[in-house]
Amino acid sequence: MKTGQKFLAEFIGTFWLVLGGCGSAVLSAAFPELGIGFLGVALAFGLTVLTLVYGLGHISGAHFNPAVSFGLWAGGRFKGKELLPYIIAQVLGAVVASAILYCIASGKSGFDAAGSGFAANGYADHSPGGYSLCAALVCEVVMTFMFLIIILGATDGRAPRGFAGLAIGLGLTLIHLISIPVTNTSVNPARSTGPALFVGGWALSQLWLFWVAPIAGALLAGAAYRAFGKAPE
Repeated sequence: MKTGQKFLAEFIGTFWLVLGGCGSAVLSAAFPELGIGFLGVALAFGLTVLTLVYGLGHISGAHFNPAVSFGLWAGGRFKGKELLPYIIAQVLGAVVASAILYCIASGKSGFDAAGSGFAANGYADHSPGGYSLCAALVCEVVMTFMFLIIILGATDGRAPRGFAGLAIGLGLTLIHLISIPVTNTSVNPARSTGPALFVGGWALSQLWLFWVAPIAGALLAGAAYRAFGKAPE
């Protein structure tokens, strides 16, 4: 597959993840009387990944997340020379999705991205549950570690074929169910970057954590999964 095709697939996939996941949080989570709440938002993030693992996985591998790209590289499943193009595509997809979401959300009278949080990730005063920097750091590292273990395991040649999308999508749903109260759930630096650019201020000042922690967790998972050895040719 050509690099340009992979780039486009990663752009579209990350675009869908941010538009579907963050869009559900911004537009639907607390909608009067019919709000979907944390459970609905968690499911929305899982569904975005599940649908495009099957829709675009055969083109780019369906990373849609810089941490996933780093984790697959650390696990020996991805070429280092493709890291930068993938990450650029993922971040661009997240930013474009956030711009479209902002355009839609601002169509409602009284909308304020900074005041509402616009699905941005945060800790301390900007954590949904008021969790500390340390709690947020541990949560993001561990959740991303487990996400990559799921991905590496589900796509291993020894795993049952055809079910990777289900495992990965449901895994991301579970991760959100655990960690939305802590950080609003990142485990994806691109997903964090898009909304933060539109919130500005505190969201940009805290963005570093949502790059450092997910990538650290992913690298640890990639290294750890090597202990299981390689699938037979």
